[in-house]
Amino acid sequence: MMFQALQAKLLQHKYAINTSLLGDEQCLAWSNLGLWQAGDDYRHACQALAQHLANSIDLNSKDTLLDVACGQGASLALWHHHYKIQRISAIELQQQHVEHLKQHAAFLNSIICDSFLNLNSKTFGEKFSAVLCIDAAYHVNLNSFLSAVRQVMQTQGRLAFHTLMLSDDFLNLNGWQQKKYAALLKAADVNVKDLMTQHHLERSIVQHGFKEILIEDLSERVLLGFADYIRHANLALRGLDGFKIAMTAKLCQKLWQEGLVRYVAVAAF
Repeated sequence: MMFQALQAKLLQHKYAINTSLLGDEQCLAWSNLGLWQAGDDYRHACQALAQHLANSIDLNSKDTLLDVACGQGASLALWHHHYKIQRISAIELQQQHVEHLKQHAAFLNSIICDSFLNLNSKTFGEKFSAVLCIDAAYHVNLNSFLSAVRQVMQTQGRLAFHTLMLSDDFLNLNGWQQKKYAALLKAADVNVKDLMTQHHLERSIVQHGFKEILIEDLSERVLLGFADYIRHANLALRGLDGFKIAMTAKLCQKLWQEGLVRYVAVAAF
């Protein structure tokens, strides 16, 4: 039992982000890398990333929406208040966030605590016209992600998510160089073997029944934007939480500078 409790604690901290250190102390906080413009604060950049993804599939008040890996709930409030969506469901792995949202996001139709790879036709009592996954899908195998979310989508449903994509130049790296990247990404809970070039990414999405695919490279405004914010914002990044944020910023800077791994937004119809 003690070992299981320790495992649960480590898993909880694996994806935990101390958003107050980044500048968001709201009850329903943001926890993504943000889509940055000059002068943005953290909350504004995070909301911009969420809205950019939602707008890519024309999210609207008529949708039944599933928010995959909803985090601390700021995106849920955005869908409800800004997009006027009445039927919102969510899935989130971190138990403490789920319990918090059950208390503070009463507008939700349903929320469950589980890995989004466990989604299936029985997870919810309905299927969704829109599924969004903000800044999280790159932590898992893409085909596993697509197979899971497809089961809870309506036939003509729309899907949008962020992921990391390999440039064609990545394939030209020698074995040692690729292993070096694999180690860097593993520290951020990303398996480089799960990442794809654009050609293979598009092919995988088509194989899961989508006919139209839009891929937008957001590397500069996300990776460089987050790295620059951490560099210049004079944040008090102390302890393990601060260390994780600082290391994430350094990884973002490296990925941006070398251009071999790109941060993209994907919309599929």
